Amino acid sequence: MRAASLKDGAAALSSLLSKMNDPAPGTVRCPKCMSSMASRGRRGKELTTLLGSTTLERPYYECMSPGCNGRFFPKDVLLDVEDTGFSPGVRRLMARSGARDSFAKGEEDLRMYSGILVQEKDVERISEAVGADIECRDQATRTDIIEGRSEPPPPEEEIPVLYVGGDGTGVPVITRETAGRKGKQPDGTAKTREAKVGCVFIQSGTDEKGRPVREEGSTTYTGAIETAEVFGDRLYAEAVRRGLMHATLVVVLGDGAPWIWNIAKWHFPNAIHIVDLYHAREHLYALLRLLFPEDVVRDVHRAEWLAWLEEGKIEMLAGTASAILPIEEATRKLATNEIDYFINNANRMRYADFRARKLFVGSGVIEAGCKTVVASRMKKSGAKWSVRGANAIIALRCSILSNRFDDYWADRAAA
Repeated sequence: MRAASLKDGAAALSSLLSKMNDPAPGTVRCPKCMSSMASRGRRGKELTTLLGSTTLERPYYECMSPGCNGRFFPKDVLLDVEDTGFSPGVRRLMARSGARDSFAKGEEDLRMYSGILVQEKDVERISEAVGADIECRDQATRTDIIEGRSEPPPPEEEIPVLYVGGDGTGVPVITRETAGRKGKQPDGTAKTREAKVGCVFIQSGTDEKGRPVREEGSTTYTGAIETAEVFGDRLYAEAVRRGLMHATLVVVLGDGAPWIWNIAKWHFPNAIHIVDLYHAREHLYALLRLLFPEDVVRDVHRAEWLAWLEEGKIEMLAGTASAILPIEEATRKLATNEIDYFINNANRMRYADFRARKLFVGSGVIEAGCKTVVASRMKKSGAKWSVRGANAIIALRCSILSNRFDDYWADRAAA
């Protein structure tokens, strides 16, 4: 009964689309040279829709200007099926399924859940095409913000604390994407490219124990495989889009990676900068292992040194460590590097002060974002991406996870 209903629906849809008003004679202009176009009758097009396969009959035009050879199907543009055999509704499902899991799994899900028959390669092409279009539109928005041509409307509600975070994670890529790049393989080559992911969220207040609370549904994501400089503009534009200029307080959270703090100093100089406490603890444990190789001795000092870190007494920590550096040169160098990490980030590690102000001191949101946006989809066994394909899927997943995917399709329909 379902199959029969869909078949009748597809036939009705075909009739409806074919009867839609056609352009008046002489009104169609060539998209290439804007000259008048002549009607050359009607052509049929197989279209896969949510109701199944149907045939779209539409008028066909050719350019009358000598040497142009322009060809045009106005109804394809009207129905958003130009250069594709899939309706917008089907492409929407294909993009969602391709963003969620492997393209092969997307093909299976569409067949099992909706009876729509597509190929794995179709899911890949459509998912990447939709993701690339989302990124193109977002890039235009970012450019307008960076160059001051547009300013997002003020938020409907007050933003007491706006958080901005950034992190990086490796994406497995095909060989040509790592040519000439140094990596962590034994032979010095690389198998991955770093995808930089940013997030913006709002703190809604504190819980009954005085701990900061993230506003539900307030987190948005952005990301790509790109240089830190380009990513800095991306992250800044996302923050502006989310109300940066209207926030009472702005906080930048991140680990100790220099590129993160270079972005923070350039784009968010008036914000509070906080190094993730859990990363700081990892560096402290590494320093303790270098200074106190014996477990028993290290255990004696651990609690005191952790207390210095938690209280933000970084100068005391670094000074004490510098006075007892190992004699062995290689170990001494490693310990010095860890001490420099604390010295360079001292003002970003005033954790007692940050906690007194009821602020987050952990970057768990962006850490989870890297896993959610990138790792869970793009680090599957055997996966290898081109940078172009990876960036398209990252843009697609960011749109979905930021609850902007429906708005994207609404904008397409309104165009």
